[in-house]
Amino acid sequence: MPATPQLVRRDEFTFEIPRDESAGMRVPGLLFSDDALLGGVAGDPSLGQLANVATLPGIQAPALAMPDIHFGYGFPVGGVAAFDLAEGVVSPGGIGYDINCGVRLLRSSLTAEEVRPRLAALVDRLYHEVPSGVGARGGRGLSRTEVDEVLVGGARWAVEHGLGRAADLPVQEEEGCLAGADPAAVSDGARQRGLKQLGTLGSGNHFLEVQAVDQVFDPEYADALGLVPGRTVVMLHTGSRGLGHQVATDYIQAMDRDLAGQGVTLVDRQLSCAPVGSESGQRYLAAMAAGANFAWANRQAITHGVRRAFAAVFDRPAEELDLAVVYDVAHNIAKVEEHAVDGGRRKVLVHRKGATRAFPAGREEVPAPYRRFGQPVLIPGDMGTASYVLAGLPTSMTRSFGSSCHGAGRRLSRHAAERAFRYEEVTRGLAGRGIVVRSSSREGVTQEAPGAYKDVEEVVRVAEGAGLTRRVARLVPLGVVKG
Repeated sequence: MPATPQLVRRDEFTFEIPRDESAGMRVPGLLFSDDALLGGVAGDPSLGQLANVATLPGIQAPALAMPDIHFGYGFPVGGVAAFDLAEGVVSPGGIGYDINCGVRLLRSSLTAEEVRPRLAALVDRLYHEVPSGVGARGGRGLSRTEVDEVLVGGARWAVEHGLGRAADLPVQEEEGCLAGADPAAVSDGARQRGLKQLGTLGSGNHFLEVQAVDQVFDPEYADALGLVPGRTVVMLHTGSRGLGHQVATDYIQAMDRDLAGQGVTLVDRQLSCAPVGSESGQRYLAAMAAGANFAWANRQAITHGVRRAFAAVFDRPAEELDLAVVYDVAHNIAKVEEHAVDGGRRKVLVHRKGATRAFPAGREEVPAPYRRFGQPVLIPGDMGTASYVLAGLPTSMTRSFGSSCHGAGRRLSRHAAERAFRYEEVTRGLAGRGIVVRSSSREGVTQEAPGAYKDVEEVVRVAEGAGLTRRVARLVPLGVVKG
């Protein structure tokens, strides 16, 4: 495990790992946190991981960690790092195994009062329509040719094949399709894993949650998003499934072999990487884009299942129930973006692992209906507390390469959560608060128990206090399907 470096407080919400704190650091590390959250990372190996990220070639200052930071593979979850395109590297560990794991929010015309009498039936139907669990299959089956089409077309392919509406696309990050994808860069093994997994939720922290709009902080923006107090919304969280995992596995192994052949030793072998402009680096980025597109198509197919479930339970057409996409955001991805670096503007490769893009108002990357407010940032909490819709701020561009947190962030590892919580206690506690839970396994509940996560209210407070995002709306859970 990496050693825990010392932190120097710079302001109420910012802590620095000085460049001379750990051997080999090229830039300082910066953590957005506060006193309440800092206790959760004291002695945590994630801070050592942040210092290790700062040793990578071509990194632009600083290496960053969001308030939901926790231990990950190579990079900490909640890690952000930007690399020079000529001298920098791309690291699969800085994107994660679940390429384009992300969050989508749908709104509805139903109030929470209308949903509650049929909530159990709705959660059951969602569980039926959207397969979940480890290795879940049974989604929209694909031929080998269709897999390649999905890898290039993303959510657009899904819509064109009857799994959505044209209006779903403009309100997704990258409109649900990242340019530069090349199916030829994706192994046969990875494509094989995707044949039966389109439209499936998966396991771990993936979920499908029926929520109610509890509080609005920015009425004008909430109105533009269609978020009305008391109305029901649906939040879903999943990614590229086994296909994306295999892409990461393949390229980490290939880069490990290349580095060994070159006699290069990294401070942490999990930071395996390749120069951005190298053949290996470019092939990985093409495969990563393909994996990201599979994830967007997957969330689009799940959206189709959600609409089917609501229509069946409420015996009304999905269009009549609205069920429009509010936004869809990625939080395990790397992109070439232009940012202010060393007094000028430069294109850099920004890695976001367990971190969300948080661009401000006026940016052309923000969908036209939301452009004057800033990009929506979707922050899931845990199944017993709340989730948030935030908006990106101009100061995020100067402070965090236009990035923010992606959720509450784990406080306990999955194994520690299994030891700390009992299935019956968790489900009984949630039921006592009117929250209906369905899961494909008991572990899916205990590993994701509310107590396993940081306080989302505190995480959001830090993101706002640090100038990364501002609050738009607070959402509370009604029913949840866990992987």
